[in-house]
Amino acid sequence: MTRTEGYLDHPVFGMVSETAAELGVRAFVIGGYVRDCFLGRANDDIDIVVEGSGIALAEAVGEKVHARVSVFRNFGTAMLKYQGIELEFVGARRESYDRGSRKPFVEDGTLEEDQARRDFTINAMAFSLQKEDFGALVDPFGGIRDLASGIIRTPLDPDTTYSDDPLRMLRGIRFAAKLSTPEHPFHIVPKSIESMRRNASRLEILSKERIAEELNKMLVTPRPSMAFRLLDEAGLLRTILPQIDALKGVETLEGRGHKENFSHTLEVLDNVAAEEAAAIAEGRLQDFTPAEDGDGWVGTPRTAPNLWLRWAALLHDVGKPASKRFAPGQGWTFHGHEVIGARMVPKIFSSLRLPQDWKMKYVAKLVQLHLRPIALVDDEVTDSAVRRLLFDAGQDIDDLMLLCNADITSKNPVKVARIRANFEKVMAKLADVEALDAIRNWKNPITGEYVMEVFGIGPCNLIGQIKEAVKEAILDGKIESSFEAADALMREVAAGLGLTPVK
Repeated sequence: MTRTEGYLDHPVFGMVSETAAELGVRAFVIGGYVRDCFLGRANDDIDIVVEGSGIALAEAVGEKVHARVSVFRNFGTAMLKYQGIELEFVGARRESYDRGSRKPFVEDGTLEEDQARRDFTINAMAFSLQKEDFGALVDPFGGIRDLASGIIRTPLDPDTTYSDDPLRMLRGIRFAAKLSTPEHPFHIVPKSIESMRRNASRLEILSKERIAEELNKMLVTPRPSMAFRLLDEAGLLRTILPQIDALKGVETLEGRGHKENFSHTLEVLDNVAAEEAAAIAEGRLQDFTPAEDGDGWVGTPRTAPNLWLRWAALLHDVGKPASKRFAPGQGWTFHGHEVIGARMVPKIFSSLRLPQDWKMKYVAKLVQLHLRPIALVDDEVTDSAVRRLLFDAGQDIDDLMLLCNADITSKNPVKVARIRANFEKVMAKLADVEALDAIRNWKNPITGEYVMEVFGIGPCNLIGQIKEAVKEAILDGKIESSFEAADALMREVAAGLGLTPVK
């Protein structure tokens, strides 16, 4: 066994060791905390495995440190928080599975039996908390060697590991993407990839919520494209996200081929991740959530990746397969793919049990609008066009512009330089118009209630016509965005519709 120094300096480890000795049980730190110690990554989530009752040890430690213990008897686990860290206690166990479920039959076991049931060797390492060898590394499956080599493999035969619990296939892909750095990349061993292909059909026993949870974690990694390429390589993508799988391939007619949309999508996804990280570091982005009273949005500085922006990047071209057409003499077109894609978002979110609230609407909005700023680049940038973009994007304009900038992926450097130069002009125009008109959070000065009060009418379609006329006039710059100007136009439009103000 290898002795380690410094990883168990926190006083809680000594307390767990002392309490375990008093109870006559053996305890070990296991899993992600051990792995992250060797990778130099912070981790305040600590798993303690006990050759005995994990709940009893947790309750005894909680009493000593005066911490509240949460017990989950159905799972045989207990949890407590102490001095900024979270500890979860569980008894060592061995497991067996019924093929129709990922829920195991659990029996008490030894540490090594518990390590054997773990998903990957790098997550099966343990630190001893026994006084006689405190801090010693217990690593029967060579996790430390695999960690140094950037290898992700299972302790047991992968067919057994993945068939028993197919969620482990997604976890392996997620760990490869999460742990990889340019200096120390991780890869899944070929034997495991081949096993994933053989066991892809086992995904059907997983709940959609668990699949979505893993996808969400993949999306917020620094380079999420790695995860989706691995999903494709392992034969899992077509089962989980067939709409993204459909983006693969290039069709050629009359010597003309189109862009390979799967690779393009993953490039945009990585661009968004990089550009968002830079913008967060510079304090340029905010997250918006609905106000408690339901009127408007509340913004807070963004400090972590916006998961829903990543989903928008992944789905921004999802409508292309359905819109693909070949025009002789012109080549391939994808007209209207942004509208088709936006309509697909609710169905995709529903199939994965993802939220159907404002988060889904945010993704659909960005998918539908992602071509608008680029269209302004190609056209003369008018105040009217900019106002309409700001009005339609609302508080999400900064995320939309980030997505559009990430979508500039041409391999022609001259074309990219030209588009980016024009894109900067659009950005400057957006800032100027926003500063002057505050369109981002614009509300029509004329409400339906006001129209009914002025003209003494009840609810009817004339009210909508009047409000729309006022909105269009303001967005086109024909009148000021003020109540006085809007009121004057309202009365003019109403007169044309045969309405007169009541006395």
